[in-house]
Amino acid sequence: MRPTTPSASASTPSAAAPSAVLSPISALSPLDGRYAGRLGQLRPFMSELGYMHRRVQVEIAWFIALSDAGLAEFKPLSPGARTYLMGLVKNFSEADGQAIKDIEKVTNHDVKAVEYWIKSKFEARPELEKAAEFVHFACTSEDINNTSHALQLKGGRDAVLLPSLDAVIAKLREMAHAFAAVPMLSRTHGQTASPTTVGKEIANVVVRLAAAREKIASVKLLGKMNGAVGNYNAHLSAWPDFDWEAFSRNVIEQPEPLGLGLTFQPYSIQIEPHDYMAELFDAVARTNTILIDFARDVWGYVSV
Repeated sequence: MRPTTPSASASTPSAAAPSAVLSPISALSPLDGRYAGRLGQLRPFMSELGYMHRRVQVEIAWFIALSDAGLAEFKPLSPGARTYLMGLVKNFSEADGQAIKDIEKVTNHDVKAVEYWIKSKFEARPELEKAAEFVHFACTSEDINNTSHALQLKGGRDAVLLPSLDAVIAKLREMAHAFAAVPMLSRTHGQTASPTTVGKEIANVVVRLAAAREKIASVKLLGKMNGAVGNYNAHLSAWPDFDWEAFSRNVIEQPEPLGLGLTFQPYSIQIEPHDYMAELFDAVARTNTILIDFARDVWGYVSV
């Protein structure tokens, strides 16, 4: 008789039960796994929680601005109401984000969930309850999303990326001066050539990185708030004699916290075209190319 073959269930180990707690080895991506410690500074800006936070900021900025627009149906908010609304943005927490996610289970719409969460915070506040329907007034979801994306990129660039790049440039500049007189054999076409110094080779990289850094910093982060097809249709249907384009520009370009501190995009369809994102990401990619080039050069220097 042939020996009995063990069943698959007996010989094959079962899949591990999914963990409820995210750990570096249970993460689906190295961003939340192996490199999580290095990217932690980006979480407040680039996570879904950060995205919700920026959406709340945009909705509140639009709502407060509407109260100051001179519309007979929406009188200017009191100082106390303004302080309370700004507090919703300033004190936004993970618990608030979870509350929005819970609402989304009912609405099945993420932006609508943010709107409903804000309105829920108006309860027992007559002044705000009376004006609640002006939350998200005349906006399409993309009006909130595109400006939130720009705010996420603004925070990530200004608070994390540029300071980190500045630290690299400063360190390399320091090394360029420290090793300015250290001789080094140079090469052209892979062959030994005229001499150089270690400091001068590092200085080459400093100049390249400084120029690349300015390209990243100079990209204008755009935002649009012009309705479902980009023509202020709903806005003009409600108040045809109001300058909605100027109003939208003011909300987008006025510095934070009253505005968004972005650059106004005057022409769009429903979505902002995102050309500025391509420009920004390309500038970052070019900067990374310089860093990769330097890393390979240093590898070569060490190897010889």
